[in-house]
Order: sequence, then C-alpha cells, then structure tokens
Amino acid sequence: MRYLKWGFWAVVAITVFTFLSYNLPRHDIVRVVGTEVRRVDFGENSIFWAAPDVGTAGGTSRDVRFINTVRANGKPLVFRNEDTGWGWPPYFKLDSSNLQAQAESLISTKADPVWVSVSRYGWRSNWLTIFPNAVGMKVVAGPDVRIIPWVNIVILTLLLVLILVIRAMWRQFRERSIDPLIEDAGEAWDDAEEGAKGWFDRLMGRKK
Repeated sequence: MRYLKWGFWAVVAITVFTFLSYNLPRHDIVRVVGTEVRRVDFGENSIFWAAPDVGTAGGTSRDVRFINTVRANGKPLVFRNEDTGWGWPPYFKLDSSNLQAQAESLISTKADPVWVSVSRYGWRSNWLTIFPNAVGMKVVAGPDVRIIPWVNIVILTLLLVLILVIRAMWRQFRERSIDPLIEDAGEAWDDAEEGAKGWFDRLMGRKK
C-alpha cells in the first residue's frame, strides 16, 4: 500500500512537471540567421502544433512560419511562429506575421551579430519533429545577458500557495469528517468483534 501511494504521487509529480515544462515561457539568447515558411503535413505530432492564424481555415496541412537561429555556442535552434489565439496555452498570441517581420529585420551575421532574447514555450525534438513556439523577441546586449523569468516565478509561487491552501483545507476536512468516521467504524468493528467472540464462547460453553 505504501509503494502504491508513493507511485501515485510520483506519477502526479511527473505529470505536473511535464505540463509546466512545456507550457511555461522560457527565454533563449540567439542570433537570427533566417526565416522561412514551410508546408507542414500534421500527423501523430499534431498535438504539439498550435492553431492556424486567427481568421484562417485549418486542416491536416498548412503553411507554418519558422525562425532559424543560432546559439552563442554555434548550435542551431529553430522556432515555429504560430498564433495561439484564444486557446491553450493562454499566450493570446495574434501577431505571428508581425513577429516574422521583426525576426527578418534582426537577421545578422557571425561577424556582426545582433543578439536577441526569444520568448517561447514548448520543446525542440528532432525525433518527434516538434519545435518551440516563439511568442516574442527583443534585442539584448549580448549572449551572456541573464533574463529573470518573472512570469514563471509568479506562476510557480501562486501554484505553491494554491497547493498549500488545498492541503490545509484537505487536512481540516479529513480531521472533521473522515477521521471521525474512521474512528466510529473502528469502534463498531471492535464491538462487532467482541460480540462475535462472546457468541462463540457461549456457543462453545453450551457444547461442553
């Protein structure tokens, strides 16, 4: 029973961590090297793609904007540039075309780099063919700039407070409602056990 309990909470913790890891915003310091539009046919990985631009029709395939970048260590990082609209996650991004134009204006070379901080959510996986979705970008002084994730700090703090409040409410509910029922059930079981034992003793006494 103990292992089952720990296994349940481990699954819950992994689920929450995965959910937050994918949906919370992150910041990557990169150099924009190009932009493009590709025709994408969606398959089993369609859950990792956002909705089409607001006001346009969707389908099993559509044109998707991409922003090609390079990190300070020379490794490439490709972002998709899709609207999130009014759906999930709630970034309310409606300006993919504007962000694409901004990215094109910030294209730079290795000899004369322009470093930008790209705000995004999601993961990059070559195996699953998924890309993080860029939701904003701004020019920064250099590749070593540290971006403080204020949004994540606020969200995680509120989430922690919510968990503590729910935990306190659950403990009060358990102490007031569940524990007395368990105690009453235990006492009833003890009484029934004593009654059965007395009946058995009397039965055995008559047989003697």
